[in-house]
Amino acid sequence: MNVLIKSAKIIDIQCPFHLKTQDILIENGKISKIASVIKNTKKYKEIIKDNLHVSVGWFDTSVSFGEPGYEERETLENGLKTAAKSGFTAVALNPNTHPFIDNKSAVAFLINKAKGQPTTLYPIANLTQHAKGQELAELYDMNNSGAIAFGDYNTAVSNANLMKLALLYAQNFNGLVLSFPQNNALSNQGAANEGEQSTKLGLKGNPALAEEIQIVRDLFLLEYTGGKLHIPTITTTKSVQLISDAKKKGLDVTCSVSAHHLFLTDSELDQFNTNSKVHPPLRSQKDVNALIKGVKNRTIDIITSDHNPIDIEHKKVEFENAMNGSIGLESFFGAINKVLPLEIIIDCITNRPRKRFSIENSTISIGETANITLFNPDIEYEFKEEQIVSTSKNSAFLGKTLKGKAYGIFASNKLILN
Repeated sequence: MNVLIKSAKIIDIQCPFHLKTQDILIENGKISKIASVIKNTKKYKEIIKDNLHVSVGWFDTSVSFGEPGYEERETLENGLKTAAKSGFTAVALNPNTHPFIDNKSAVAFLINKAKGQPTTLYPIANLTQHAKGQELAELYDMNNSGAIAFGDYNTAVSNANLMKLALLYAQNFNGLVLSFPQNNALSNQGAANEGEQSTKLGLKGNPALAEEIQIVRDLFLLEYTGGKLHIPTITTTKSVQLISDAKKKGLDVTCSVSAHHLFLTDSELDQFNTNSKVHPPLRSQKDVNALIKGVKNRTIDIITSDHNPIDIEHKKVEFENAMNGSIGLESFFGAINKVLPLEIIIDCITNRPRKRFSIENSTISIGETANITLFNPDIEYEFKEEQIVSTSKNSAFLGKTLKGKAYGIFASNKLILN
């Protein structure tokens, strides 16, 4: 496909045109020219947008769709369409499905079903069989089939010996192990952050301690075994400090934070809005401030949407009975762009996640295959349901004022624009 992008400010620290406004010519899916002005002599499709910025295509390392098993929440096709319109050229899909993604056939199904889409899908496979935390899944075979990491989505592995074995075994093929940070006994199925808010609202609390003790355990195991560990969606002040200390010791550990934990606090629960019931729970303003600081000082490596569509039958119920989860793709950039500098954001959703999950990186340079996100970082708007492309509408950001919006992507030789 041939496209001429006009007057776009390039945000790519690996590119010699970083922070410069340029025209970008794409021919047959590759960047053939970058210059201040490029004449459209061949009458290619032109992209002209207000305050147009471009970066390397965004990569979200924590996305759930539903298919197979929960197609009423989201299908792979519409989920990938949503990701593309939200600015993502690649997503890592959580094994939040039924049947579980705990064998090579399940991994192959996802990859084959997503072929031909502009947004590339990378499966994260289950670490344990049926996500029960009792026996390891067939990690090596799933790695060979295309799984990029192994973890049971939002499910903690209580058995420390099993986590030890996973970290040891995965080293045979340089595999990345994910460990959800929660001590199940301490969390006690709490519906909200344990503290003043949960007490005031009469909700069972899930304490910060439940997250932090699990992180301490996993860091001790990592120090003992070696290997590669990624801790998804941390939420507390102490968690940031624990991971910072581990990195200073030289442990191969990374972590991520979700957009909603950077933007929202447990004060959102005042109206018992089930869209704000997420896992881990929303924490205090002090925790939010620590997470933002952790992103800025590079303790936190990756920012994710933690997009988790839930059908209305499981959200429009009493708060304590509602399922955890919020969609986040459509609101992702507008939320984090309100609380973080642009260049840090782009690094946390392009270079850093690709490096950690062993995905080939790209740059906006002549001769490179075009893998580009187009966006406006300055537009402010109220996030409304009509802006949601997802099948499920369970967004914690409804009614919030966001800043920044994706125009679309050019990837896999396809152009998707809103």
